[in-house]
Amino acid sequence: MSHIVTVQDVVTAFADWMEPTDAELNAIEQEMPAILADVDLIDAQIITLDRTPTELDAQRIRRARRRLLAARRDLANRSAGASLPGGAA
Repeated sequence: MSHIVTVQDVVTAFADWMEPTDAELNAIEQEMPAILADVDLIDAQIITLDRTPTELDAQRIRRARRRLLAARRDLANRSAGASLPGGAA
């Protein structure tokens, strides 16, 4: 007979006291527009998996891709601006 044994590290890896820190939650909040735009793009692509994409489907994918790129650009600009000390002279 084979016994099933749990590994203590795996069991305690998700303990109640291991909550995300405020800094981690703030980072997630800052990235949320890019995350949601990525989800929208994936949703638009999933719609076309089981059928031939129509012009409307292609337009939906292009629009979602543009929103994702804009969200990533805004995130990169925001994080680059926050890390640079000082300002314009």
